[in-house]
Amino acid sequence: MREPRIVAMGGGEFDGLLDGFILSLTGRTRPRVCFIPTAGGDRDSAIVDFEATFGDRAETSYLPLFRRSGRDLAAHLLEQDVILVGGGNTENMLAVWRIHGLDRALRAAWEAGVVLCGASAGSLCWFETGTTDSFGPTLERLSAGLGFLPGSHCPHYDGEPSRRPTYHRLIADGMPAGYAVDDWAALYFVGTELREAVAARPAAHAYRVELRDGEVVESTLPTRYLGAG
Repeated sequence: MREPRIVAMGGGEFDGLLDGFILSLTGRTRPRVCFIPTAGGDRDSAIVDFEATFGDRAETSYLPLFRRSGRDLAAHLLEQDVILVGGGNTENMLAVWRIHGLDRALRAAWEAGVVLCGASAGSLCWFETGTTDSFGPTLERLSAGLGFLPGSHCPHYDGEPSRRPTYHRLIADGMPAGYAVDDWAALYFVGTELREAVAARPAAHAYRVELRDGEVVESTLPTRYLGAG
């Protein structure tokens, strides 16, 4: 039985480093990768981009929920080596997932050792809560993530000016401590424990943000640049 694993990426496009890192976790020459584009409304352009990135290195599939095909969702996900969740509206995505039972199917896949990953909404969803723009341009607190990983999360930490101050404010107001991630960086969890932080850009990092003695403390985590060597 493989261990549960999650790669939570802050944002940015695949460039051969982060996607290569994810594929390497499977130990397969040509792994099975399923894309879930719910957060973006199953838009065709996202599916085209996914195929362009992974089509020559993996056995690819995608799982639409706005145009259901009759496929057994849980069975299909359990057959995968990697499940990639696209970006978009996190709150809408989670609501649709729960209607279709995909939240339970994803937990079963995670517990079976399928690598779960994604950027932005595809990163935030695995945590209990965090910062989201699901309700408009002003960042709000995510109501209820899947909670596979404890605590909170903030993607796009260096990519949007309001992310850092909003995350600090929410932590100060009682949101659980958690992890922030710059664009082009990622957190790799085995089970619920952080194994390491990695990045596709030398300046990208991950951070632990928590409340200590009434003050918000941000600690930069050691982040391994995937292009080194």
